[in-house]
Amino acid sequence: MLSKTVIYSESQLIDDDTSLTLVELCHACRGSEDLLQELVAEGVLEASGQQPQEWRFSGAALRRARVANRLAQDLEVNTQGIALALELLDQIERLKAELARSGRS
Repeated sequence: MLSKTVIYSESQLIDDDTSLTLVELCHACRGSEDLLQELVAEGVLEASGQQPQEWRFSGAALRRARVANRLAQDLEVNTQGIALALELLDQIERLKAELARSGRS
């Protein structure tokens, strides 16, 4: 006899105008608060607010936090390495956009 498993998933559309708390960002990127606090201190993530419990992150920070967490967890890259990797990825994206604008893609 065949058995059927049904899995329900809940999702939420996150855009640049979305505001996430530190806890929400941790859940969304599956990262630890310690790692995200280090990333803010290193300048990798931008947070508004003075203290971690007051911090708010934009929706754009979620993508960076996810990539940063994967680098930390999967590749065991340290915080400074994550900062460099994300800076280089940003530069690649800017160059691709520039090429697309000039029509040389």
